[in-house]
Amino acid sequence: MDISTLIPQFGGFVWTMAAFIIALSVIVAIHEYGHYIVGRWCGIKADVFSLGFGPVIYSRFDKRGTKWQIAALPFGGYVKFAGDANAASGKDEEAMEDVAADPVRLRETMHGAPLWARALTVVAGPVFNFALSIIVFTGIALSLGSVSDPLTVEAIKPLPEQIEGLEQGDVIQGIAGREMPSVSQPVEYRAFWDSLPLEPVLNYTVQRNGTTLTVPGPYPLPALVGRVGPQTAALEAGLASGDVITGIDGQKAFAFIQLKNAVESSDGRPLLLDVWRDGEMLQFTLTPKSIDEPQADGGFSKALRIGISSDSAITGATETAGFGEAIQSGLAGTWRIINGSFSGIWHMVTGAISSCNMSGPVGIAQVSGTMASQGALSFINFIAVLSTAVGLMNLFPIPALDGGHLVFYAYEAVARKPPSDKVLQVLMSIGIAMVLGLMLFALFNDIFCP
Repeated sequence: MDISTLIPQFGGFVWTMAAFIIALSVIVAIHEYGHYIVGRWCGIKADVFSLGFGPVIYSRFDKRGTKWQIAALPFGGYVKFAGDANAASGKDEEAMEDVAADPVRLRETMHGAPLWARALTVVAGPVFNFALSIIVFTGIALSLGSVSDPLTVEAIKPLPEQIEGLEQGDVIQGIAGREMPSVSQPVEYRAFWDSLPLEPVLNYTVQRNGTTLTVPGPYPLPALVGRVGPQTAALEAGLASGDVITGIDGQKAFAFIQLKNAVESSDGRPLLLDVWRDGEMLQFTLTPKSIDEPQADGGFSKALRIGISSDSAITGATETAGFGEAIQSGLAGTWRIINGSFSGIWHMVTGAISSCNMSGPVGIAQVSGTMASQGALSFINFIAVLSTAVGLMNLFPIPALDGGHLVFYAYEAVARKPPSDKVLQVLMSIGIAMVLGLMLFALFNDIFCP
């Protein structure tokens, strides 16, 4: 794959890089602030808090003597605590010798602090990443609310053929002679939509101003594009949110299930889509891609997809979500990412799915630009997803990462002494080589994977 094709279509290289840098900077700042503030609470002095690497663009010292700086390369950051030789928290032998005779100053260093203080300081970075994700997902749940129960019409989405009948405020009691179950019954609720007759116009039973009426309305799950995923055939072809697919290879279509069936039975050949967009008819040719799709049981299966999610013809009225319900949503969203990440890694290691599922910096930048182009909410949601992934990655037991330091501390707790400095230096070098190797492998995927 030509690397030049990975960037331009998402608002240009500058737009994509800006979105990537903003997302990464927020996540890194939260991660490193977790290290800094918990270290401070634990009595460990921070010499430098840096957002970025390389030449310093701006810096200032606070009243505690910590240098806060912004560096020229905005692809990471670090906190250098007292006694550290570098950003990876290697021991500065000379500095430690200078404070060895002073118990107060020794206690303020990362390497002279009690084991519990060092462990809390290290684990705080990933924990703050997880906390950011939980807060963002909770905030999104609070802002979006939950669908009213019973389902009440807020609006009808623009469609090629507007069907007069449903009105704002109608309470839907049933469709096509089937009684609508409560939203609080998720299994029955989903089964209800899946069981509807595949017809472009259906009869809706509604409650309107105290009167029960039967009115016509559109098939509720049309071939309406809700969201276009990054790195997908749909995005490459130019499909956009709000597009309505009216034909597939010359055959009329009105339901999303018709599109799904056509994609899955295409054998990967190009499809010609007739698309209605803001009153204009367009045509797009795209080729479905085979992806490893996660399943409810934690496994993966191969599936042909074009990379769009469906949207309903009916915008339902919403109710303000309770704070407890929103917190549960935030916790559940973060856990899904963690669980899905572990599952994906395991399946890649065992060869059950392709290693091309691992993206590197170019792929992440590409997704950043796509999410930013789809609106603030999509971009903020992406930051939360990436924050969880970064927190989880840092907990891997690799020397030079937070997880590696925690393994060293666990050894110290059991052996009653830390590993020797020489052993630590060797392990840290190996860890840095492993991290760089992983980054190069991911970059290789960005360039050469289909």
